[in-house]
Amino acid sequence: MNDTQALSKEQIVAQQPGNVVSNMDGEIVMLSIENGKYYNLGDIGGVIWEKIEQPVVIASLIEELIQEYEVDALECDQQVMSFLDQLGKENLVVITNAK
Repeated sequence: MNDTQALSKEQIVAQQPGNVVSNMDGEIVMLSIENGKYYNLGDIGGVIWEKIEQPVVIASLIEELIQEYEVDALECDQQVMSFLDQLGKENLVVITNAK
């Protein structure tokens, strides 16, 4: 995903292969082999990371999180979209258009 492409809830997101991921006391930490950076995804970021192990439509991911955590829909939408946008900019996820 390039920096000018707007993220859409109709798109499909999945983990970018080739990252070293570990669970450290409940938080997901990751080393990107491609860019040599270390990331701490935190608790909820780790949950999202696990949920995108297989490709998923972003809208479905958000809906699942809303149901699971009983969080405000608008806040969840904004936070997830922002998080996925950051992962995309770091080339940690693959984002494709739905067919």
